[in-house]
Amino acid sequence: MAPSWLDQLERNLEERLNAFLRSNPQQDQLLRQQHLHDRQQDLQRRRRQLQEQAQEHRRQLLSLAREVRDWRSRSDRARAAGADALSRRAEAHTQTLMDQGRQLWEELGLLGQQFRDLDHQLDALHKSAAQQQKGRSLDDDWALFEAQQELDELRRRQGLS
Repeated sequence: MAPSWLDQLERNLEERLNAFLRSNPQQDQLLRQQHLHDRQQDLQRRRRQLQEQAQEHRRQLLSLAREVRDWRSRSDRARAAGADALSRRAEAHTQTLMDQGRQLWEELGLLGQQFRDLDHQLDALHKSAAQQQKGRSLDDDWALFEAQQELDELRRRQGLS
């Protein structure tokens, strides 16, 4: 099947972009920095979401623990009063609550693992950014600064920031 006009356009634009970046290394560096920055922002946003989810799971676990304690007490009171059927129903409900708690605990553990994975990714990004900073000269940094200033000015003119 012949490539569509859209595929050809995409390939042409990609070639032009690559040629532009080769002839403008400062812009290439800016693009790489922006990519790192965007990735870091995304990971930090995801990290905050995981923290919020973990906090909600902890709150739910504490609430379940109170309910389990209350239902155990009710079961004991019913048993002491000779209401064995009611006591068994309360015990069954307590077991259901404990199962929910175990499920929440497992989910909290998975959130913890995801959190650690995100932290590793963030650390790798920080190291990558630091490595890029080391490899540049003062002239390179100044050219990047000027290019960033020009980009910010264009964005302001276009109403993008």
